[in-house]
This record gives sequence, structure tokens and C-alpha cells, in this order.
Amino acid sequence: MLQSLSIRDFVLIEKLDLSFARGPEGGAHGGLGALTGETGAGKSILIDALGLALGARAESSAVRRGAAQASVVASFDLSKDHAAHAILSEQGFDDEDVLTLRRTIGADGRGRAFVNDQPASVALLRRLGDTLVEIQGQMEQHGLLDMATHRASLDAFGGLERQADAVRTAWRSWRAAEQARADAEEANAAARRDEAFLRHALRELSALAPKADDEEKLAEERQLLRAGSALGEAVAQALGELEQGRGAVAALHAAHRLVERNVDKAAGRLDAPLAALERAVSEATEAQAQLEAARESLEFDPERLEKIEERLFGLRAAARKHNVTVPELAPLAETMAAQLAALDDGEAGLKKLAAVAKAARATYVAAAEAQAAGRRKGAAKLDKAVAAELAPLKLEKARFVTGLVALPEAEWSESGTDRVQFTVATNPGAPPAPIARIASGGELSRFLLALKVSLAKVGDAATIVFDEVDSGIGGATAAAVGERLRRLAQDVQVLVVTHSPQVAAVADRHWLIRKTTTRNAAATDVVALDAPGRREEIARMLSGAEVTAEARAAADRLLAAG
Repeated sequence: MLQSLSIRDFVLIEKLDLSFARGPEGGAHGGLGALTGETGAGKSILIDALGLALGARAESSAVRRGAAQASVVASFDLSKDHAAHAILSEQGFDDEDVLTLRRTIGADGRGRAFVNDQPASVALLRRLGDTLVEIQGQMEQHGLLDMATHRASLDAFGGLERQADAVRTAWRSWRAAEQARADAEEANAAARRDEAFLRHALRELSALAPKADDEEKLAEERQLLRAGSALGEAVAQALGELEQGRGAVAALHAAHRLVERNVDKAAGRLDAPLAALERAVSEATEAQAQLEAARESLEFDPERLEKIEERLFGLRAAARKHNVTVPELAPLAETMAAQLAALDDGEAGLKKLAAVAKAARATYVAAAEAQAAGRRKGAAKLDKAVAAELAPLKLEKARFVTGLVALPEAEWSESGTDRVQFTVATNPGAPPAPIARIASGGELSRFLLALKVSLAKVGDAATIVFDEVDSGIGGATAAAVGERLRRLAQDVQVLVVTHSPQVAAVADRHWLIRKTTTRNAAATDVVALDAPGRREEIARMLSGAEVTAEARAAADRLLAAG
């Protein structure tokens, strides 16, 4: 609910701090608050200021004359399950038990918006404001005057949350199935267009039979073959050096035999040379064998080189053609093969997806029909409940009708297959028209009151503002308006701008809006009234400029009855 409203330099208000929070004796809800004052005192300024904090359009003319900027700060106490929490989380804003909205507008027309002291967009203020406050006024296209709220209001009134969840789930499943079918059809059509190319390209790649490491291995072998002649000559020369004369290996063998024959006579002095010769013979023999093997493998093979270069160039040309790397050719061939396989089996797959989408549609239609039936029952109950409220509000000739219209399939949504609109016929025999088109502002406010009382706890907004709901009425009708406002205030916080003493008398709290005028300026302020002050203000509302003893006595009776 609205806890406080602080206004600086807004129209006629220089500085104003209002607290709407009730004490412990006030209970969990905000109760009924009345805002009264003489005509022209500036009651609408408070509503406009609150609207500014809630994201309404701002104009530089709202800045008090002589001031650099106007500012409005509204603070709200949020319940744990309030819809504003989800919006704050979605936008990455600090989420606290108290939500503060601040708006400034400069004399140059430039403004800023803040949520919990963090810079924000006006659009975010408006989104939050729609969940926080309903302003039901003669010219305000908010709350129940907005047809977009009617469907959700009826569903909540009729207890159709379970049906709404079923419709929403079925809708999303149907949309997902239709999207899968459409994607498959698009892929199939694209594959059909590219079928000849795919088959030709796959034949080419299959002939190449590319492997992931082909390029690396072929390039390495190509380099060896290109260097094969020079390397072979170097190896041959090395072998020639080992074999020159009687040969290095043969010489080492001969030396080893001579030393070995005489090692026993040398008293250990030939042991080390003999061991070294053994190692030399072994290493020399191994080196000669390795060189001979290398000479055989490094023989220059022009035919092999040509085949390797031909394959390497073919792989690289294919990679350029398909705009991939050589290692990516093998996966590309697999993808093409899969596309062609899917194409060959495409019709069967499409039929399967179409069947899934058809079944999902049938599930959605069944859920939507059950929801529509629930809405029809809820509409009849709501029409009856509102009708019971109209006569005491001096609207006995009017008729309220909850209109339900089946939508064409192109307009179906996760909210169902029908449109809901609250309509009113003010005169007998007249066709019902949208509630927002009622000619009389006073009638409109009373219709909104009757509807809101009937809907009771429906909606997120914990604060409802009625602007002159008692316009043009008095006596028993005004008392009926007050009684309904008080009943509504048992569930939510209600603020009412009123000229009716009967309405003011039943309020839990009462503020007086005053305007003072000097030769050069006018200013508006607001005073929270105590019991004597309420008595005096209600007496003024009863008698006019001169407050009489009779008016005070009548005020006492109203207050006692309230």
C-alpha cells in the first residue's frame, strides 16, 4: 500500500510530506482515507503528483513558478507475493520490503526517474505503477477502464487460475510444436532447393574420402619426398665413409678381437678399452643398419610425390570451395549425408511433426473451451453481483454486462480464445457500450465503485484512488457510496477525493486540502485532521461558508453513525 507521498515545487505545492500508513490499531490494510477541501483548493494536484511518480506524462508547466524543478517521491509497502518483486528482479533492481519511486521534472522540461534510488526509465515506473495503484477517476484510462485488464479480472473473480494455467501451458506446447514443424518444412524446402548441389558435392567429397589429419600427414610426406634426392645422397656418403677401405665396422671388430685375445695377460689394464670397443662395435653396427634403412626409405619417387601433391591440392581446393578448413571436410560430408538422408525421409518426418502440432492444437482448444465455459459462468455471477450494487448508488436503471466474444484463430493467445469486455447500458433499451464511454463522469465513478466492490480482492494493486466518486449525488446515495468504499477498504487501501460529508464521515483518516492566496501567489497545503478538525470540516461541507451549530450537530451525527 501507499505509505508516504513527498512533493516539492509541484504546481501550487511548495513542500508537502504526507504519511498514509496507519498505526497498529489500523490493522493490516490501509483503510479508507478521505481528501476534502473547497472547490479549487487543489485536490486534483495530489492525484496528478501521485500519477507523476507512477510514470504519468510530465510537463514543465507542472513546476511551481520560480522553482528550478519539481519532484515527487512515493513509497509503498510491498507484500511478499506482490507482482512488483518479479519486475524488480527482472530489471536487476534492489528489491526491498519498501519500494520507493521518485520522479523529477525540470523547468526546461527534462526529467529523471528513480526506483529505490537507482536511475530508471519512465516506462519501468509505469509498469510498477500499474501493479501498485489503481486510479479510478472521471478522465483516467487506468485500472478497470482499461479493457486489457478485464479478462484477468474476470478470471480472478471466477477462480479460473487452474484453467488459465492449463491454457497457457497448452498454448506454449502448441506454439513449440508449430515452430518445430515450420522449421522442419523450411529446412526441407531449402534442402530440396539444394538437393542437386548436395548430391554432387557429396559425391566429390566421398571420392576424396577426407580424414581429419590428411593435410598434416600429406604435407609432411610431400616435404620428405621433395628432399628425398639430397637426403639420399647425404646418407650414401655417410655410408661410404663407414665402408671406406676395409670399413669402420670391420676395423672395430678387428681391434676388438685383438684386445679380447690379450685381455687376460694385461692384469685388468685392457678391461676398459675392451668395454669401449664393444660399445663402439655395437653403435657402429646399429648406425650402419639405420643409415642403410634410411637410404632405402629416402629414395626419390617422383610418381609418389605427384600422387601426394594431387591429393593435397584436391583437398585444399574442396576446402576453399565449401569455405571450410581441410580438417572440416569430413564433418561437412557427414552433414551433407545427413541432410540428404533427412530429405529422403523428409515427408514422413513432416507428417509426424504435423500430427504432433495437430494434437497440441486440439489440447489447447479443449483447455480454452473449458476456460471459456468457466468465464461464462463467472460473467453471469459478476453481472449479478454488480447489479446488486447499482440500485443503492442511484443507478437502478443501468445494466452491467460482461461481454464475451469468441476470437478468430489468428487472435488466439495464451490467455484464451475469447475477448472479455465490461460494458454498460445506462438507459433501458440501450445497447451495452464499453464502460469507458459512459457520458456522465459521476456515473462512471459509481460504476467503477460497484465493479470494484464486486471484484473485491481481485488485482495486484493494494491502493485504489477514487476521484470524486460522489459527483452529483447526496443523501442516501452518498451514504451508499461511503458504505461501499468502507467495505472495499477492508481488503485494500482506498483514498477518495470527495465533496460528500457522508463519505468523509465514514473514513478512517481525513486530510484537508487548503489553498491560500496572496496578491502575488497562491499555494496549496494539506493538513491531517484530528477529531475536532474532522467535525469542523464535515460541518463546513454540510453548511457551506458559514459553519452553524446545526451543521456541527449534523456532523456529529454523521461521525457517530460512521
